[in-house]
Amino acid sequence: MQIKKTYQNVNPELLYDEIRDFTLKQGTVMGGAKLETYSLPSDTSSFMFRGTLTFKIQGKSGKGEKECLRAHIMGLAKGETKVMLDIDEELFPREKISALENDLNFVFSSYEVKRR
Repeated sequence: MQIKKTYQNVNPELLYDEIRDFTLKQGTVMGGAKLETYSLPSDTSSFMFRGTLTFKIQGKSGKGEKECLRAHIMGLAKGETKVMLDIDEELFPREKISALENDLNFVFSSYEVKRR
């Protein structure tokens, strides 16, 4: 399953941190985290952020941890920030997905860009 959202005027670093914390709250463990910044060619005082978070959960067979969710975040502090969540529904069930979405919506829904 894939969830895509676009936010206006949300600092990508804040979104990165909130996704990390809300996903960990659902019983996952960090698999990896990377946040990079890039200066814009047209304005070297402005930066674009690119973040990737991976989360693991105990496999159903009890044998080791498996990746259940990967979050990709890209955007500008003043402008659009996009997030894409790639979710393995077998490892990260619907109720956890709903709880994660509810937490994100509670904090960020007023900044979400609604596409038609």
